[in-house]
Parts: sequence; C-alpha cells; structure tokens
Amino acid sequence: MADLFADDLPPASPADAPAADAPLADRLRPRVLDEVIGQVHLTGPEGAIGRMVAAGRLSSMILWGPPGTGKTTTARLLADAVGMRFASISAVFSGVADLKKAFAEAEVAARAGQRTLLFVDEIHRFNRAQQDGFLPFVEKGTVTLVGATTENPSFALNAALLSRAQVLILHRLDAAALGELLSRAEALEGPLPLTAEAREALVASADGDGRFLLNQAETLYNAKIAQPLDPAGLGAFLQRRVAVYDKDRDGHYNLISALHKALRGSDPQASLYYMARMLTAGEEPLYVLRRLVRFASEDIGLADPQALSQCLAAKDAYQFLGSPEGELAIVQACLYLATAPKSNAAYLAQKEAWKSARETGSLAPPANILNAPTKLMKDIGYGAGYAYDHDAEDGFSGDNYWPEEMEPQTYYRPVERGFEREVMKRLEWWERKRAEKRGE
Repeated sequence: MADLFADDLPPASPADAPAADAPLADRLRPRVLDEVIGQVHLTGPEGAIGRMVAAGRLSSMILWGPPGTGKTTTARLLADAVGMRFASISAVFSGVADLKKAFAEAEVAARAGQRTLLFVDEIHRFNRAQQDGFLPFVEKGTVTLVGATTENPSFALNAALLSRAQVLILHRLDAAALGELLSRAEALEGPLPLTAEAREALVASADGDGRFLLNQAETLYNAKIAQPLDPAGLGAFLQRRVAVYDKDRDGHYNLISALHKALRGSDPQASLYYMARMLTAGEEPLYVLRRLVRFASEDIGLADPQALSQCLAAKDAYQFLGSPEGELAIVQACLYLATAPKSNAAYLAQKEAWKSARETGSLAPPANILNAPTKLMKDIGYGAGYAYDHDAEDGFSGDNYWPEEMEPQTYYRPVERGFEREVMKRLEWWERKRAEKRGE
C-alpha cells in the first residue's frame, strides 16, 4: 500500500485529526490498515500482516519496497492494530546512542507490561555491527523490530538479522491504486484542474510513488488553475516532463512490456519505436537502461556475452553525456539486443540452481576440494586427493565436485545459437571425458 504520507508523523485519529491547513498527504493519511492502498497481498485477511493482526501478535519483519509504497504508514498502523507502543528511529539520523536509548526505553516499557514495536527507517544504512546490536533485544522480545528498506535485504542486511525477521515485499503502486489515491484527494479537495488525458499522465509520472503523486496534486490545487490543463500544459506547469501514454492504458508498464517482447522477438524496428515512445514521453532513461541490462542476461546470456557489456557501456555513456547526447548510446544498446542471438538458458539455470540449493540445505562439498589451512583439517581429510586440473592432460581432471549425498545435476543447458553453440561443444567434450574416467 502506498506510503502516502510524511514519514515522521503519526497516523491521524478522530481525537487528533490533522488541521485544515495541513498538507494534503497528512489529511489523507490512513487511520486503519484497511485504508492502505495497493498492498492487500500483505494487509488482507490472507496476507502475512493480516494474519498477524488477527492473531494479535507481531513477529519482527523487514518491509522492503520502493519509495512511496507505505512502509512507514503500515508500521505505525500495525502498532495501533495490536495495541503496542510505537517507537521510531531513522538510520539516516541515528547512531549507537539513539539505539541504546530506544532499547532502554523499550525495557522500561516491557517491565510495565507494554510491548514495543521499534520501527527503523532506512535500516540498510546501519552497518553490520550496528545491525548485530539489534539481535539480543529481538531475541529477548524487548522489541518487535519492523525495519523499512528500499534495498534488497539479501545484500543490505546481515544474515543473522534476516534469520530473525520475515521479509515482506511491498509492491509499487499500479495505475489503479494511484488513481484511487487521486480519487480520495478529489473527494476532499474537488476535481483536479486536468483533462482526462492529463490526469492519466500525472498518474504515469508518479511511477508507483503515492507520496509523489499527492504532492503534485497539492501543487495543482494550490495554484488555483482556471482551465483544465492538457498533458503538455501539465508538463510545463510542473516543470517536469510528463509521460503521455495512451488513454485507458497503464502506459508505463504496457510500453516496457512491449519493448521487452519486441527485443525478445528480434525486431529492432519495433524495439526502437517503443523505447522512443517511453523516452520522448519523459520516462527516466536509467529505468530503461536497467530493463535493457536485465534483458541482456535473461534473454541473451551467453548466446552473445557482449550484450551485457554493451548495456553497461551504454549506461556509463549516458551518465557521462546526459540527455540528449547520451540517449544515442541507449539506442545502440537497444539495437544490439534486438539483433543478438537469443537464449534464456542462464535464466532457466538460475531458477533450477536456486530451487536445488533450497531443497538440499547445507550439504558439505566433498572433502578433497576443501582447503586445509590447519593441521586438524588435513588430518580429517580436507584436500586429500585433490586433482589439480592444470596438471592433468588437456587441463581437465574430470573430478567430481558435488556433495557425496547428491547426484550431479544439470542446470545450464546452452542452446544451438550464437556463442552458446561453442559452449555446448565444450560441455559435451567435458562430459565425454568424465564418462571415460568413470569407465563408461
């Protein structure tokens, strides 16, 4: 659901309603979880948050999502929903002293029978040592930790903290959710001074960020505009390029999908058209580049290893040159991807390998390929019998590298296209050598 509101203010209540001149976002702040837009997969009866609230007890969690998707608002409403004390710190402005104070206050509250929900905004900004400082207080139940982050928790948070908290993913607000948010604003303030096309352009320009959308709407209301603005007028007024997408269509997502499909279908002309539609409408060029980088790995992979390099070079060129000069580098990357041989073998291999890793748990590698830096490790067989491939004929030992309890698996299956045709030949040759070593 959208983080519609200023992060440092508590949710409104009938006894503490916002002043009439308060910011629009503050006046529209949800008062209960059911009013949160766009995150029903979490807040609904079958969602993780909905189930915890129904049970009346929360577990520690990490709320992961883009800006403006409701992380702070959801945390505040969670505390209200289960009758917990709410405490909040920001990793941007807080240090060790602030953490110690928050934990001490929570311990005092706990002795008085009051549970504390400790909300930590931008939790990924705390370093590893500071993150470790949460562990004893989470384990003892002194606090229920609710962290908010825009960064991938797998990389931004340490494993010990992640093992004690459930990661909940908040979705970027889609066009329908953003439209509902504008409808709430219009119910309070009256119709926006926009044509239907300009209203859709305003929604598209928010790119899933409800807070940004409300701020832009408030700017329009404050200007007391006499005549409705069209998309061009809206863009000029807000001093921001506004994406003009087809009426009654979720343009941002439709056009990026069309670009991806045209690239996959090796149609450089259509690919260039859809990319031009996005960039000329005001789409952020770095967003397009991120999608091209993803495509290079997902749909081309080792069929043309240069595809990923081309995209990263285009990103560097664009950041160096800026618009409009740097956009030619984006065009070059787009055309390269469209005309490259295609393979999703790397993408499929990742899915299979990740599934296998989850299912097999913590199986140990065979002892012969483990390093033995200590005498004890040598004594128990680490490194014994390791075959150094560079000393073997053809530089290939054919040794087994899989855990003893696990049969060798095949995740990566190259296709008969582009460079992967050569990769396939190598894999087949190596497999024949392994078979010979096994006496097959």
